[in-house]
Amino acid sequence: MANPTYKISIKHGEVELGEMTLELFPEVAPLHCEHFDKLVADKFFDGTAFHRVIPGFMIQGGDPNSKFDNKEMWGFGDPKQKTVKAEFSDTPHKRGILSAARTQDPNSATSQFFICVADVPHLDGQYTVYGQVTEGIEIADQIVRAPRDMRDCPREKVEMTIKKV
Repeated sequence: MANPTYKISIKHGEVELGEMTLELFPEVAPLHCEHFDKLVADKFFDGTAFHRVIPGFMIQGGDPNSKFDNKEMWGFGDPKQKTVKAEFSDTPHKRGILSAARTQDPNSATSQFFICVADVPHLDGQYTVYGQVTEGIEIADQIVRAPRDMRDCPREKVEMTIKKV
């Protein structure tokens, strides 16, 4: 049976950038995959932003606060969100990997995730890998090059919609 796949449609300001296709790894991180799938089914990610972009590293998104205009709150999440227990594996953080964002607490992942735009081996075994970009990594490259502020937040919103395919 094939792994679940999803399409992330991206808009930067008023410009449609295109789509990225994600494949999840339920055999590597079943709890994170189940959580992501439920969030997609609930349309949770629709209207959220890639709120942190760091060239040579990653793009991060999925914060519910990014649905709103107050950028000062983007990235802080909602303390009422369900957390997902860490599922560390030996899957490396290579370019295109989808991984769970978290605080210092390894078991604090919620809805936020990041996509590696480069190999980042220093994250291996410390963050939960649960999928990869299979098509459209060039869209992540466009996102990471967006002009950004001192908090690495794109100056113009990079908005997403995610659907299961």
